[in-house]
Order: sequence, then structure tokens, then C-alpha cells
Amino acid sequence: MIIYDKKILDNEILVDEANSLYNGGFINKEQKKFVKNGLPVFKSQDNVLVRTGFFLLGSFLYSSICGAISIVGMHAENAYFDICCYIFAAVGFVGSEFLAKQNYRNHGLDDAFILGAILNIGFAIGITTEGYESVIAFFMAGVSVLMFLRYLHLLSMLVFCLSITAFLFFQMLDFGEIAKAILPFTAMIFAAVFYFSTRKLIDKLTESYYYNGLLLANSFCLVLFYLSCNYLVVRELSAELLGTEVKPGTDIPFAFFFYAFTLIVPVAYLVQALRTKDRIMLWISFLAIGFSIYTIRFYYAVLPMEAALTLGGLVLFAISYFSIRKLKEKESGLTFKPDRINHSDSILNAEALIVASTFGMKPEVKPQDSPMEFGGGGFSGGGSGGSF
Repeated sequence: MIIYDKKILDNEILVDEANSLYNGGFINKEQKKFVKNGLPVFKSQDNVLVRTGFFLLGSFLYSSICGAISIVGMHAENAYFDICCYIFAAVGFVGSEFLAKQNYRNHGLDDAFILGAILNIGFAIGITTEGYESVIAFFMAGVSVLMFLRYLHLLSMLVFCLSITAFLFFQMLDFGEIAKAILPFTAMIFAAVFYFSTRKLIDKLTESYYYNGLLLANSFCLVLFYLSCNYLVVRELSAELLGTEVKPGTDIPFAFFFYAFTLIVPVAYLVQALRTKDRIMLWISFLAIGFSIYTIRFYYAVLPMEAALTLGGLVLFAISYFSIRKLKEKESGLTFKPDRINHSDSILNAEALIVASTFGMKPEVKPQDSPMEFGGGGFSGGGSGGSF
């Protein structure tokens, strides 16, 4: 399914490990450069601004090709309008294949054609179905996951997560008022099932090529799970979808559950992140705690904004100060000392892989026996044989 040469994918992993070792101070700049120059890798861009520039250039190229096709096809008038987006999507697929064959990956040019193909599929299905949202989301989810599996494109995995969530959302809206009322609980269950499914796939993963995409989907599930039953989100969606008007002295149904969910889930994320040393979950927990505070303050402003910000800053300063004091001397586990490398448990394996790949080292060969024998009492000294 993957279009790229797996040997080059392995080389890319080795180069990434070399960068990690360099950032950790285990190898010098010359060694990193030697590894990078000695291994053929993809044509890619790590600089976000440069990659964005190539993406804009690729979008211009893509639109120019589609514009040239449209000049010819406009003579067919309405018939061409019905199929033009399918043709544009085909251009995106062909362009993605061509760039992949030329070893373009995460470059910017390939992003334009891959995302353009997915977007045009959505437009094409929308024109065919006259804007049926569920069908559009379903086909976009299917195409985006195929693009990820073939091109290992992380943005395609993000589009898949958003599309499959939108598909669930629109399907629930089509089922009537009862489905709208239980939408938060449905989204929560969906996020939980999706989370454990992706976690299981990660644990059973034999090839690391799909790891980043599955990790992205797994992190998306954490965000979706929290937002699904956040009090602010549920209350505002209830007003938008069900026309629920919360009068003074009243509240939405199951308000106590949504309040508890809004406060408990971020803390649970934080505890689990500290226990498992999960950096991504830790950042998500911080964002969730901040949004929970905003949620409560959005409806219940106990203090003026200036006093609330000052008090919050003092609390955060106190937590940071005492945490640093407690953790600054720890050498392992949860510590305040800077990480020399993100994956410290794989340093030896990464170093061995880099050396083996660069120098073409072979497994150790048993050396020949030394001609000088010991223990029998030869000329090298007395032994059990009794001779000298």
C-alpha cells in the first residue's frame, strides 16, 4: 500500500535518530552531517515557512492545471460542471503519485496535491448528492485514510479524524430530536472506543511507518472526549440544535454530570500523563484545565477579570515554584532537569543502527585462535602438564 521505498523510509528514521542524538549532545555536528549525507532520504522540508511556501506554489500549479482543463471543458457547459471536480480530484491523485515517485514527501508540493484531491472529492460528492453532508463526510473520510495509508501523510489523518467525527455528527442530526439530545454521550462513547482502538493498534504495530498517524488520531480522541461533554460546548449546542433556552434559576438537563465531567476529566488527564510520562497528554491536560476555567468563568464570573488574572497568576507561580524545588534534584522519572533526548531508552539502539547503516558493519566474526597456547606447560610458562 505504501508507495515509497521502505529502505528510504528506514533511512529517514535513522536520520531522525541522528538528529535526536545530536540534540542530546551524543554526537557532534560533523557526525550528524556524515550520517545525513551517507543515507539517501526524501526531498522534504522541515522548515514550516519554507514548506508553506512550497504548498502555495503547489496550489498555484494545481489550480493552473485545473484551469487549463476547464478552458477546454467549458464548452460542455452543465455536463462539465457535473464532473469537473472528479477530474480535478483525478489530477490531484496523478500529481500525488508523480511527486511520490520523485521522492517528494512532506515537502509542500505533495501537500497541495494530496489535500487538493481530498477537497475536490468532497466538492464532487457535494455536487452529485446536492449537498448531503453525511455522504460528503463519509467519502472524505474514506479518501483521506487511503491517502494516509499510501503516502503516510499526517494532514490526511487529521482530515480523516475531522471527517469521521462530522459523519457521526450529521448522522445523529438526521435521526431526530432524541438523537440530538444524546449527541454528547454518543460522541463521548465514540471518542473512547476510537481512543482504545488506536492505542491497541499502536501497541500491536510491527512497522513504525504508521506510528505518527496513529498517535495523531489517538491524541485527537482525547480532545474529542473532553469537548464532547464539556459544559460550555453542550449548553451552546443545546441552544443551537434543540432551541433550549436556559432561564434564570434553571439549567440544562444532566447539568451536574457535565459540570463534574468538565472539572474531573482534565485532572484525570494530568494524573495519567504524569503517571505514564505522556508528554502529549500532559499538554492536552493543561489546555483542558485552561478551557475548564474559561467554561466556569463564562457563566459564573465571581471576580473581576483583573483580580481573576492576578490570582490565577499567583497560583500558577506557586505551583511552578514548589514543583521546581521538589523536582530539580531528581535524576530519573519525573524531573525538572532538561531532557538530553526524547527517547532515552532507545539511544543505544539508535546509535547502533546509525553506525551499522553508515559503515556497513556486519555481525561480529569469531577471531582465529591465538597461536600461543596457555595452560599446557609450553614455552610460555609452566602449567598443569608439568613441563617448562
